[in-house]
Amino acid sequence: MTAEVSEGPPLSIVTGDKDAALITQTIGDRFDQAVKVYGDRNCVVVCDQGVRWTYSEFAGKVTDFAAGLLSLGLVPGDRVGIWAPNCAEWLITQYATAKAGLIQVNINPAYGQAELEYALNKVGCKALITAEQFKNSAYITMLQTLAPELNRSAPGNLQAAKLPALKTVIRLGDAQTPGFFNFDAIMARADDDLRTQVKVVQTGLRPHDAINIQFTSGTTGAPKGATLTHHNILNNGYFVGQAMKFTEQDRLCIPVPLYHCFGMVMGSLTCITHGACMVLPGEGFDPAQTLKAVMDEKCTALHGVPTMFIAELDLPDLNSYDLSSLRTGIMAGASCPIKVMKRVFTEMHMTEVTIAYGMTETSPVSFQSSTDDPIEHRVSTVGRIHPHVEVKVIDEAGNITPRGVRGELCTRGYSVMQGYWADPERTAEAIDAEGWMHTGDLATLDEAGYCNIVGRVKDMVIRGGENIYPREVEEYFYRHPKIQDAQVFGVPDERFGEELCIWVRLKDGEQATEDEMRTFCRGQIAHYKIPRYVVFVEDFPMTVTGKIQKFKMREHMMATLGLTEIKTA
Repeated sequence: MTAEVSEGPPLSIVTGDKDAALITQTIGDRFDQAVKVYGDRNCVVVCDQGVRWTYSEFAGKVTDFAAGLLSLGLVPGDRVGIWAPNCAEWLITQYATAKAGLIQVNINPAYGQAELEYALNKVGCKALITAEQFKNSAYITMLQTLAPELNRSAPGNLQAAKLPALKTVIRLGDAQTPGFFNFDAIMARADDDLRTQVKVVQTGLRPHDAINIQFTSGTTGAPKGATLTHHNILNNGYFVGQAMKFTEQDRLCIPVPLYHCFGMVMGSLTCITHGACMVLPGEGFDPAQTLKAVMDEKCTALHGVPTMFIAELDLPDLNSYDLSSLRTGIMAGASCPIKVMKRVFTEMHMTEVTIAYGMTETSPVSFQSSTDDPIEHRVSTVGRIHPHVEVKVIDEAGNITPRGVRGELCTRGYSVMQGYWADPERTAEAIDAEGWMHTGDLATLDEAGYCNIVGRVKDMVIRGGENIYPREVEEYFYRHPKIQDAQVFGVPDERFGEELCIWVRLKDGEQATEDEMRTFCRGQIAHYKIPRYVVFVEDFPMTVTGKIQKFKMREHMMATLGLTEIKTA
């Protein structure tokens, strides 16, 4: 990847290479093109489900499910949620909704009941595809609690007081549940007329139509629905693959979650745009299961956040896995310690592993290292600008900083989302009048155009690759009847990069325990948002103007717990 650096004074603004043309197709059309070219090649392997489909076989299932969805009365623009771990049905849904013009709403498998209710209602999901359960989350039980009307509703005719837009619920698996359709039964509804209808609908779709909503943690207490188009994510998946020098010979192991851009775009769409094969080891990340999939399927590429690679390298029987087929992949989501990167090179054979940076709102990748970048650049920077993307670093006054001077990173180009669903105010806060997406990340650009993320304008915490906004967690704790005030912040952690800490000020006369605070969260918010450290205080450190000083709280906790900053290079 080359970057076109601005002329004149060395300012922190770069524009990506424009030699490679942008894709001007919809996801469905590009997928059909891949099927024609790579029809007999492996497309999908899901190890724990025993699934192995060629492009042609996968396409048949995608078309049938799209036809089945249309048979339910769904029309282009309707929102269809999917709440499930990694599985073959997730992938079928991704491409079936794209063909039918339905906007797929990715719902985090870790969401609790309160978060699910908010997400479904925020975007007005008309249909929901759900697993029965995953880990400790009983999805169907939660849905039955939210919508007890399911037990007496005919499938497809739900009228729930708490979920007014939701009409149809489709469950994975063979078990029968009152009020639910089964996934396979929807596919079985397909006939020639409905398949023809899919083609007609697909022909009428346009690349800039919204096709996906992904929730990002909010700074004001509620997640925001980043709305992405065919054009956004299809091109980003393609350029991610180009940076890894992907071809139809590649086989990508995807242990990262599909609900996230890392799995759905940088994994699934990267494969489809290059004729490669996607390999899902299992429902969620397990280091041994992942390396077994790499070995058994002779994967050439592997994705993960640094904590995943650390867990894989720490397996006591690491040497028993033949990883010699590996060449490349992506490490993203957090800084990578240099010793970990060196081990990924030598012990996992991933000498062409790349580092990527982005955010959901930018589809997601803006910067990515090259397969031949020196190791020093791959641990100290997030690479250089992606094609057809423009980035600048600005100071608090909005002026572009000189090279090497930190400021807020702003992104502009094809990858920027349409906006936050039904939230023009927060969209306007994020995307300015000139089309720049303000990331909230602090960064520097060096003379060669390499970007280094050095901090965050807002106090976001990144725990094991998951972005957590303290304000969202604080808003949830404010619901507790004993709590007067709560402040959440991150502290260093060797395993996850950061862990959450909460300082709680109770109402006068109240008493509580740490376990009581954590129990209040379980089943209601995602497990990674539950604070590891709970401290009860009388007050918070503040400035003379009344602003809470979280950096002092962080320093105090580091001293109390004996923690030190994590060195990454």
